[in-house]
Amino acid sequence: NFEGTFNTGAYASWGPTVANRVPVHASGPYFIENYRAKSYAVHTNTPSSGAFRGFGVPQSAIAQETAFDLLADKVGIDRLEFRIRNALQNGLPTATGQIFEKGVGIKECLEAIQPHWARANAEARAFNAKANGSVIRKGVGLGSCWYGCGNTSLPNPSTIRFGIKADGTIVLHQGAMDIGQGSNTVITQIAADGLRVPVHSIKLIDGDTDLTPDCGKTSASRQTFVTGKAAQLAGEALRRQILRKANVSEAASLEFSDGLIKAYEGDTSVEIELTRLEPNAFGYVFMAEETYDPPVKALDEKGQGMPYAVYGYGAQLMELSVDTKLGTIKLDRITTAHDVGKAINPMLVEGQIEGGVAQGIGLALMEDYLPGRTENLHDYLIPTFGDMPEFVNLIIEVEDAEGPYGAKGLGEHVLIPTAPAILNALRDATGVIVAALPATPDKVMAALMAHNEE
Repeated sequence: NFEGTFNTGAYASWGPTVANRVPVHASGPYFIENYRAKSYAVHTNTPSSGAFRGFGVPQSAIAQETAFDLLADKVGIDRLEFRIRNALQNGLPTATGQIFEKGVGIKECLEAIQPHWARANAEARAFNAKANGSVIRKGVGLGSCWYGCGNTSLPNPSTIRFGIKADGTIVLHQGAMDIGQGSNTVITQIAADGLRVPVHSIKLIDGDTDLTPDCGKTSASRQTFVTGKAAQLAGEALRRQILRKANVSEAASLEFSDGLIKAYEGDTSVEIELTRLEPNAFGYVFMAEETYDPPVKALDEKGQGMPYAVYGYGAQLMELSVDTKLGTIKLDRITTAHDVGKAINPMLVEGQIEGGVAQGIGLALMEDYLPGRTENLHDYLIPTFGDMPEFVNLIIEVEDAEGPYGAKGLGEHVLIPTAPAILNALRDATGVIVAALPATPDKVMAALMAHNEE
């Protein structure tokens, strides 16, 4: 039973949207037969709240993942094993009654962490056993996540235009806004795979509403999945047009040069002179424009339906040290395992993971907005490079049925498990729970003092 109250401030802004996403996710990536969740966006006299990475799911995951640790301890089952036993799998219904026959990767994420979990626990136990009066205690904690890619039960299409000019230039029009996550790179890679050409041979036109079709907003972890799928469809459609013109089969290979396309099939080759073809209104002799909109269904009055066509999954293991005299927490190492379906660009996957973890650290340990008191980044602390732990990133690929070449979104997922993993590691090290975030040194000390008095 979950109930969440979200302070949306004096104006609604994105508050209702955030509150609407939370009940779908508050079960975590687990099979829970008996489940009820409610959430509220409440108006107050504080500044209005906007959407943030994760849309309320990081907050619900803190409640759910810390509860799972307590439950595992209560029944005497290893905390990781408890999660593996209860993990959602293909063929099992989610909390909304949706059943996926393919692509549910949370169990694979948890199992990938097992050897790291065993090592980390052994090292922490050995250190604490030999503390000999030291004020430092080491702890190990877990957090898991799932996150629906795209808008909740709403249409959110993307359209891609892909064309070839008479001089042989290959041009991709994609309107997905790249805010640093690398969508320009990933979507171009997917389009190149669809057409089966080197990615560097494509000229990209992006971020211009006069020149690019609508690819929707860059939010809800949707661009790799939704716009990427449109790019795949456009690339494949453009290739089919060329193959038909050359009268060759799908098995043929294509070679692009100045004003010429050569198609090779077996011992046969066919040339298409592009300068002899009539350009269309966009100036292309070959062009494909494809749209993809994820198949979703509205939730009924009991919250049953198909809110998302694709979910991404992940698990994180945090190792930390706590100074029991100062209440400070040092993050030593984090092991991440995120199921991305297909890693289109592994370097960008790792960049997203590490950036998301940084924001999760801020949520867990330092970011605190106090209306009327917090005025700038001198008062509102955010993590820096010096606050980061050592990273061990495990990229898990459980192919999805809908995503482009099996890929899933990742952007928001990576923030969700970090704070729960930190809080669970804090309890593992000291026995205390800090329920009101961030877990600043004064709150940790207050919890330690109360725990010692019990």
